[in-house]
Amino acid sequence: MEGLKIFNVNKAVFLDRDGTINVDFGYVFNPDKLKFINGVVDSLKMLIEAGYMLIIITNQSGIGRGLFTEKDAMNFNKYLCEKLSYLGIEITDVFMCVHSPEDNCVCRKPSPYLINEAIKKYNIDITTSFMLGDKPSDVQCGISAGVKSYLISSQTDFSYWTNYILKYHE
Repeated sequence: MEGLKIFNVNKAVFLDRDGTINVDFGYVFNPDKLKFINGVVDSLKMLIEAGYMLIIITNQSGIGRGLFTEKDAMNFNKYLCEKLSYLGIEITDVFMCVHSPEDNCVCRKPSPYLINEAIKKYNIDITTSFMLGDKPSDVQCGISAGVKSYLISSQTDFSYWTNYILKYHE
């Protein structure tokens, strides 16, 4: 069928992991140390209720540096997703860069590679999607992928940006 246009129909919030969803105490891979940042669980519920897919985009350089294994990171991701699921929050997927910065890979944030992969996989509309992260590289990743991106800080925490998104972009 010539002229048939396929539209991206899903909206998503792309989320950094450590320092955004859970406390970042440095090289996070031990499930026993998982601690959600205050207000994140309620905010994630609000985003789900508003119809957003939640997709984690995370750099895990500790793997590339030999500090823990990819299996360790995958087990942590699985545990985090199971804990959130138990609380009524479904994480659609986790996209993870396993390289150290010195590897100069294509997938490490601020590269938009992982977000672009998620956009293709889940038919995501970038005009209705967002990136939230606690580092400038997270924001740059989102901007480079064409999604509105917001930096989480002590003044503008996860709850602040969730309310902003739901108030001004719904």
